[in-house]
This record gives sequence, C-alpha cells and structure tokens, in this order.
Amino acid sequence: MDLEKHPSAPAPAPAAELRASDADRDRIAQILSDALAEGRLTSEEHSGRLDSLYSLKTVGELDVLVRDLPAPGGGARQQPAYAAGTPGGPVSGPDGPVETLVAVCSSSSRKGRWRPGAHTRAVSVLGDITIDLTEAVFEQQVTEINVTCVLGNVEVLVPENVTLRGYGSGVLGNFEVRGEGSGETDPHAPVVIVRGFALLGNIEARPKLGARLVDLALKLRKRLEG
Repeated sequence: MDLEKHPSAPAPAPAAELRASDADRDRIAQILSDALAEGRLTSEEHSGRLDSLYSLKTVGELDVLVRDLPAPGGGARQQPAYAAGTPGGPVSGPDGPVETLVAVCSSSSRKGRWRPGAHTRAVSVLGDITIDLTEAVFEQQVTEINVTCVLGNVEVLVPENVTLRGYGSGVLGNFEVRGEGSGETDPHAPVVIVRGFALLGNIEARPKLGARLVDLALKLRKRLEG
C-alpha cells in the first residue's frame, strides 16, 4: 500500500528577495544621510538614491543603494544593510519612539518649538491634523512623516530652506506636496519626507513662505562633529 504523500512546505525566500518594510527603508535612509554628511555622497547623488529608495520593492534592491558605503559606525560592511537587525533577515523597527497624532472627529496639532523624532505617524478620520515644522529643532537629517487620512484633512508645513519630498496617493481624495523647498541647495539641510494615503480626504505638504531655519549647515556640522 502506498503511503500518502504530503506536499512539502515551500522553501523560504532568500533574505534578499523579501519585500522591503518601512524599517528597512528607514535604515537605508539613515546610511545615505550619514554618507552625505561625511562627504561620501554629493547632494545630487544623495537626492537620486533617496528618490529610488521608495520605489524599490525588495531588501536586496535596497542594499544596492548603499553597497559602496561603510556600515553605520564607520566599519567595513560585512553583511547587507537589510540584515543589520536579525541575521539573515530584515532589520528590526527603527530606533527611538514613533510619535503619533490621531484625530477622530476632532482636531490635533503639533507646532511651535519642538523636537520632531525621525518618525511621526498621523492618522485622521473625519478630523484635522496640522504638523508645523517651521519652528522645529531638527536633530536628524531625515525626518519621515507617515499619514493616513480618511474623510479628513492633514497639513504639513516646513521652512522654506528644508528639502521636502512626497510619496503617496489618494482615492477620491488628494495627496499633494507643493514645492520641493530650497534645501537641496544645501547638502546639510534637513530632509522631510511625507508618505501618505488619502481616502476621501486631503493631505497637503508645503513650505511656509517667510519661514526659514537659520545656519542649517553650521548647526548640523557641529552636531556631527561633537
């Protein structure tokens, strides 16, 4: 009598073929920012690689962006950047807490003199959220804001001399990044990335006219040196 044959479980995909997570992209973005600050990349190279970062799909593709750069801490890279968290797999979550703003049939705002972390999450459901970075104190070069908006409105304001980038979409709604900012003329200027999805809602990010951060290059150079 023949023994019943059970199909074997499919072999797990190689680490390089795994779909990239937000944490994977965050780690690569930090490596690129460090390379820019150290003079290993020009502002044009940094901008081009950062644009590619959010269009690539797998962790192996992300690693190509930093293959010619040293690992965090200055040592030689011994393993792919995406494997820095657990051996042979994608990285763990980003360091530091993620600040979350939620507005459900209400309003919420963050403004004035505050220190945004590397990651901020905003969720609006029939509510209004304002994230005003015009007086913020940036302690890292890349600041990412992830927005989910359903039947609501989310507005992000940045200084004129901060580089502003947007990656998102809307379904019967609006996702709009108005103006790239003038920060690209200064390779040491902070970069604000707004990623979002709007369903019957509105997400808008733009520079605030007349609002500027002063001496960006000097402040960031001092922070990197000390």
